[in-house]
Amino acid sequence: MDTVPSVPIHQLKKIKTEMTRFLMTYQFAIDEMTTKIEILQQEFHYMNDYNPIEHVNSRLKTPESMLKKLYRKDLPVSIDSMRANIKDIAGIRVTCSFISDIYEISRMLQNQRDVKVCEVKDYIENPKPTGYQSLHLLVEVPVFMSDRTESVPIEIQIRTIAMDFWASLEHKIFYKYDRDVPERLKRELKEAAVSAAALDHKMEKLHNEMKEIKSQDDDEDEMLELFLQNNRLRLPEAFIRENEDE
Repeated sequence: MDTVPSVPIHQLKKIKTEMTRFLMTYQFAIDEMTTKIEILQQEFHYMNDYNPIEHVNSRLKTPESMLKKLYRKDLPVSIDSMRANIKDIAGIRVTCSFISDIYEISRMLQNQRDVKVCEVKDYIENPKPTGYQSLHLLVEVPVFMSDRTESVPIEIQIRTIAMDFWASLEHKIFYKYDRDVPERLKRELKEAAVSAAALDHKMEKLHNEMKEIKSQDDDEDEMLELFLQNNRLRLPEAFIRENEDE
């Protein structure tokens, strides 16, 4: 009968320490990128009186999840292999109000001087066959440790509320059927994706119309204010002339 070889306690402690340090680095990268997004969020709020970001969520893959991925791809099982072959260990999801917000947030993140953009996948312009839509950025951010600086990859997914709702539903269905989803459900999911995209475009159109109306109202308010200021300046002169005539 085969027995599982025992691992010395000191070796187990070493593995645990290495894994903790490994995951900690990715968590620090998430914290750093989340801070950048929060700063942009507040800047929008104060400067434009508008916040394009609805939600920001993050997640860190578990060691079990990473091991399964390595086994599934028939790759070596080690921390070095995880670092080299799994680029979505750290993930951030940004949910926006409108499609235009997605590209604006993406542009601002890519313009960050210490953010290295490794890959951009636009599943909005080119949806997946399932109907999935989102904008994916694979970036690297520097994490400054006590003894070194590491460039850590993070996958950032930027999508609208409708896209996020659809993706959540797709995930639940694929999980329930263990990825062997009946064709009927696949067709209905695709139809739902088309409906979600149509809703996004309609809401974007309404948003643009509201911005145009607000801009016109602001122009009218500005003209009224200038008119009132001019009249306020003229009143004392008229009053003086009236008194001089008397």
